[in-house]
Amino acid sequence: MANAQTVQVQAETRGDVPEDAASFAVQHVSSLLRMAPEPVLFARVKLTMAADPAVARPAAAEVNIDLNGRLIRAQAAGGTMREATHHACDRLRIRIERAARNWAAIRGTVPVPVPGEWRHQSRPVPRLPYFPRPPEERQVLPHKSYTLVHETPDEAVADAELLDYDFHLFTEKSTGEDSVIYRSGDGYRLILAHPRARRLGPVDQAITVSEAPAPRLPVTEAIARLEAAGQRFVFFVDAGTGRGNVIYHRYDGHYGLVAPAG
Repeated sequence: MANAQTVQVQAETRGDVPEDAASFAVQHVSSLLRMAPEPVLFARVKLTMAADPAVARPAAAEVNIDLNGRLIRAQAAGGTMREATHHACDRLRIRIERAARNWAAIRGTVPVPVPGEWRHQSRPVPRLPYFPRPPEERQVLPHKSYTLVHETPDEAVADAELLDYDFHLFTEKSTGEDSVIYRSGDGYRLILAHPRARRLGPVDQAITVSEAPAPRLPVTEAIARLEAAGQRFVFFVDAGTGRGNVIYHRYDGHYGLVAPAG
């Protein structure tokens, strides 16, 4: 379904981005927006070229669109900016197609997708690298704090797919537990703050569930665990608030912290 109105795609560049890269990306994103099932209220493409020659895939492309109030994001890395843009646009096309099916299902024109549909449409593409900033220079930058959505693991996966998140912090609906779901191999893995506190409802067979509770830590110890484990993020229960938090490596080499509001 094509949009009657096509929003102007904004472009941002950071670093030594080739001169024609922004117009190339805007053209490709604009062509994809014509597939959107609902009005596109906002669209932006951000192109970043890493300055450090040690980064294997220095080019990064990120696209954000507001599809009639629902946010969709796609991002990818590449050896060149054109490669990164192609990968990001491939991911954006998949997300727009999925959004079109979701809207059609709501209107009753097509069958509702079965649980786990995301598994058959996601394409593995190079993930964005993070800058190898020396440990002594890393800081916890202003963290993201928001009211966690109450949803099922399947719904959390759908949101993670649309927003192209490596992980998604949410409140699991059947247990009321702060939880995180993240990409793991060909599927997703679910971690609850207290997995045995309440009974978890049924989940898709491709979502594995951790039986270990999230560690209770102050932020400083969570950072130490992040570095020791060599992982992209660590899910933990903040020792001060008692709520589930995520500490992670930002793409600029600093630390990011995601926490529930309040």
